[in-house]
Amino acid sequence: MSGALKEVRNRIKSVQSTQQITKAMKMVSAAKLRRAQDAIVQMRPYAQKLQEMLSNIVGNAEGDINLALAKERPVEKVLIIVITSDRGLCGGYNSNLIKLAKLDIHEKYASQFAKGNVAILPIGKRGYEHFLKNRYKVVGDYWNIFSDLSFENVVRASKYALDAFSKGEVDAVDLVYSEFKNAATQKFIAEPFLPVKKTAPKKGNAKADFIFEPGKEVLLEELMPKILNTQLYKAILDANASEHGARMTAMDKATDNAQELLKSLKISYNRARQAAITTELTEIVSGAAALQS
Repeated sequence: MSGALKEVRNRIKSVQSTQQITKAMKMVSAAKLRRAQDAIVQMRPYAQKLQEMLSNIVGNAEGDINLALAKERPVEKVLIIVITSDRGLCGGYNSNLIKLAKLDIHEKYASQFAKGNVAILPIGKRGYEHFLKNRYKVVGDYWNIFSDLSFENVVRASKYALDAFSKGEVDAVDLVYSEFKNAATQKFIAEPFLPVKKTAPKKGNAKADFIFEPGKEVLLEELMPKILNTQLYKAILDANASEHGARMTAMDKATDNAQELLKSLKISYNRARQAAITTELTEIVSGAAALQS
């Protein structure tokens, strides 16, 4: 019986150690989440207004203006930008993103994928390792952006996608990421990044009218890449906040589960100890009775 008691005691110590780790990780993720949430909350209105303006301009542009990044053509080659995290222990966050990226490929680009014309540009170590291991065509130069998250580093990845599209090396670029809602909720999104979507004016609404200085084409050539860089940066900030929220939630649940397991183990330990004491008392009483007889 002493061996069984020792085993339960060891399990209790092990669970207590794990619980301390999950509590610490939850606190670290909560601190990181506050900073990441502030960054995306401040960035989102600016990025949304820029995207709205860009879509309106492209939708109302005259046919004689050549907008390379808004040019639609038959889709033969595709680039998918997949934003995951560098680390795990964040529940189903990474697996859901990878699953969504694969769903996007097989639902929209099955024929291109069959010809080997779909490439993955992963941002985040988890996505990079998964797609590399599963023999996808991977652009492996930008996966470590989260180790030094800055606008300048994001622009490098964005520039690769913009250049590839402008040169005709790819005909469509999709973006797969997680939009931050709150600490417990993330929305997994797969959306077109290039070509730039055109927004047609709604019925009854006046056509958007902009005054351009210098000329429209010159200004758009300069403006469009900068707005698209901002859109990718916004998506990465969303993903960063989502990761910390998912990890905080996962560690909170793990801490609660450890507490429940500790309760169960302590009950088992007390039962085993009581059984051991009862057995010893029975042996003592039996021995005393044998001596008396």
